[in-house]
Formats: sequence, C-alpha cells, structure tokens
Amino acid sequence: MSQFTIPNPVIVVTGTIIIVLFSWFLSIKHGRYHGVARFFSFESIFLIVLLNSDIWFKDPFSILQLISWALLIFSLYFAITGFILLRNMGKPQGGNFENTSVIVKTGLYKYIRHPLYLSLLVGGTGAMMKNPATIQLLLGLLNLVSIWITARIEEDEMIAKFGEEYRMYMKETKMFIPFIF
Repeated sequence: MSQFTIPNPVIVVTGTIIIVLFSWFLSIKHGRYHGVARFFSFESIFLIVLLNSDIWFKDPFSILQLISWALLIFSLYFAITGFILLRNMGKPQGGNFENTSVIVKTGLYKYIRHPLYLSLLVGGTGAMMKNPATIQLLLGLLNLVSIWITARIEEDEMIAKFGEEYRMYMKETKMFIPFIF
C-alpha cells in the first residue's frame, strides 16, 4: 500500500487557504496564538487525507483499513463530546466556543484537558493508517508535534486567563490520556 497520487495543487492551495482563514478567525485574530501551531495539525491531516484519497475505501477489510476506521470513528467521540461540553458548560463569550468564561471540568474534561486535540491526534493517525508510507508517517509526526505544541501554548493562555484555578485543574487532570499523560 505504498502508492499515492500527488494531490491537485488547486485543491491543496484552496484547502490551505481555508485552514488559514479558519485559524485566523477562530483563534489568532483574538490573540489566541495556539491557532498558529494548530494550523500545522490541520494542514498535516488535510495533506494525509489528500495523499490517501485514492485508497480511502480500497480493500475495506484489510487490517490497516479496520484500524484506520476504528481510529477515525473513535476520534469523532472526542470531537463531538468535547465540543458539546465546551459549548454547553464553558459559557463561551461572543459565540466563539474557544472563548470560554468557565473552566469545564466535567465529562471528558474531568480526566483530560484537551479532548478536541486528542480527536485531531487520533483522527490524523486514523487517516495516516490508510497508507502509512514515508510521507504520511512524517505528516503524522508533524500532527503529533503540532498538537503537543498547540496544547502547551493553549495551557499558557488558560493560565493567563484563569490563573491559579487552571493550574489546579492541570494538577487534577492529564493532557491527553487519562491517568497517564
């Protein structure tokens, strides 16, 4: 499964522009600079999906496809649950779910601080597993590093916003994996 098709440059440029605009309007414009690092996560996942597009549904019962789909579905749980909790419990200001006025400490957030970033990590890994060739593995590594840097920057932003309350929350929870890391 090492073949891949070089993505259409128009699609790459268009998708990248959309990701830049999303990053700008959701985070960077509001002084939340974790959006810069998160851009690289979104971009790496986007490129992985494009590189693997020809084999996305090929040989659906192979072990790589089964692992890939399991990870992709699992990532949806973290994304949907994390988003709903932030939206409903975080009391976001200005319609931006990232601009919470309360630290969410229930549901997934009781155990990990970054379920939405975990969803990007698990989903990106799932997309990479469709065809874990060298370029996809490197993009998967870029996704991992980008997510970790994004989380660290966001934690500094949350400490600046919530102070000691967020520091205590950090001591009570793990970054991505409950009870471990």
